[in-house]
Amino acid sequence: MPYDPPTHSVERSLRRAGAAVVAGLDEVGRGAWAGPVTVGAAVTGLRRPPEGLTDSKLLTVKRREALAPQLADWVTAYALGHASPQECDELGMTAALRLAAQRALAALPVRPDAVILDGKHDYLGGPWQVRTVIKGDQSCVCVSAASVLAKVQRDRMMADLGAEHPAYGFEDNAGYPSPVHRAALEEFGPTGEHRLSWAYLDALPRWRHLKRTRSVEVPDGQLTVADEQLTLGF
Repeated sequence: MPYDPPTHSVERSLRRAGAAVVAGLDEVGRGAWAGPVTVGAAVTGLRRPPEGLTDSKLLTVKRREALAPQLADWVTAYALGHASPQECDELGMTAALRLAAQRALAALPVRPDAVILDGKHDYLGGPWQVRTVIKGDQSCVCVSAASVLAKVQRDRMMADLGAEHPAYGFEDNAGYPSPVHRAALEEFGPTGEHRLSWAYLDALPRWRHLKRTRSVEVPDGQLTVADEQLTLGF
């Protein structure tokens, strides 16, 4: 199915408003049971991107792998930031995404004046000037570039972890829900790479005792269990 290529229209509007350097940000790994959540940041300028650039989820593995080195040479700058499974458990997903994004932006060789963030929720916040764009990973060049670079790098990280934990199929599922992943969890339980506050553990009676309960402050001062985890469903 053909898709319209991403454009620089949002970046141009931010530049007209005074932002000389604009970075696109995209995350990967939010819904995984294992591995880090990763945020890619890319600064592209207004040059024409490599042919076929779009949201990484719309590309085959082969196409992403071929496109990533082209993008690495083409972008003005890019960096990745990660939040570990333990940080996801301790902080919750929104704060873990913020931490990973802050790490990615801090690793860029130039500080952006504005950031285009994929989605409708601003998980980054101040002091950054943030523009959220729904499906920005498909419509904005710099966000598409960040999407591909982050996806390819995290998949490689998970493939390396798959060599250490072969039963879980990380090289194929990248830590996301899959039948192989679920079967390994039922038999062997979670590894040190798994998020232990996620709700998938509720469906694993043998390993449910490992579940971490994460509580967060709410405005009235009471504690409540955060409900950002994902279930064992497919």
